[in-house]
Amino acid sequence: MPTIQLSAPPLPHYINSGHRVMSIGNKPPARRQIDLFQLIVVRQGCLYIGQEQQHYKLSAQHTLILLPNQYYFPIQACEEETTYDWIHFQSEGNWTLNNTEHTPPPQYGSAPPDVHPINAEVKKEDKRIRVNQFHLRLPQLSVIEQPDSLLATLNLLSSPHLNDDLAHNRWQQQLLFQQLLLQLASTGGAVEQSSASQCAAQAAQYLRNHYQEPITAELLGENINFHPVYIARCMQRQFGCSPFEYLQKYRIEQAKLLLLQTDNSIAKVAALVGFNQPAYFTACFAKLEGISPRQYRQQFI
Repeated sequence: MPTIQLSAPPLPHYINSGHRVMSIGNKPPARRQIDLFQLIVVRQGCLYIGQEQQHYKLSAQHTLILLPNQYYFPIQACEEETTYDWIHFQSEGNWTLNNTEHTPPPQYGSAPPDVHPINAEVKKEDKRIRVNQFHLRLPQLSVIEQPDSLLATLNLLSSPHLNDDLAHNRWQQQLLFQQLLLQLASTGGAVEQSSASQCAAQAAQYLRNHYQEPITAELLGENINFHPVYIARCMQRQFGCSPFEYLQKYRIEQAKLLLLQTDNSIAKVAALVGFNQPAYFTACFAKLEGISPRQYRQQFI
């Protein structure tokens, strides 16, 4: 089942929404080249809709996310009275459509990468700490497992009193929309990934708990009772990186805290976060952060 992986921050944000009642013989509108995601939630009846080469039959309690900048259209008229909600939303961060476990997904979006080139100029006046991204995975097509909860959130989001431009109401809309996405992420098509997600979560937890120690793929597999190849595949799918890359990123994040909070030497910091060689630590740090550990510390002095 295809899933849509959204990188955050920035969080996906709500644009607008609506509710439609389709009589027998009516069709949903066709749209072309809209630079927005559209989430469809069918409450009653059956909706027949296509997007590019894909055709969907959406019965009650089905959801579908239509992708930006693609042509979607009705396949046939409704055969019974059909009601559905639609939500337009946008993601300014990168997103991917994962079709299979083995094919690298295409990447969309124009957000700048969060890792700077090694030779990037150091701007001493910029003292912001980079925020780590996480991924939100949404099933493109799913069946709502807990419709009462999701529809209750949808009803609140569609409340007439939230449709004005008051800042408080717009903020509440965004909060309700994030809650809706979390509910959607845990339903339907996401269920089949639960075993892989559990494996990835256990591996990540072990790596965080033992990052100061020497860790091999075999040792990781023995401790969480999964084959190393399967662990690597699950972590790639869940976090977008291998176990080694995850461990290295986590070690660098811990090193950044030590550089800011202690006066330890670079060699001492390297040892405390699991690097045996200070030079290798410096190279890894520069690759991920774009500057050396010493330069990173000097930014905050």
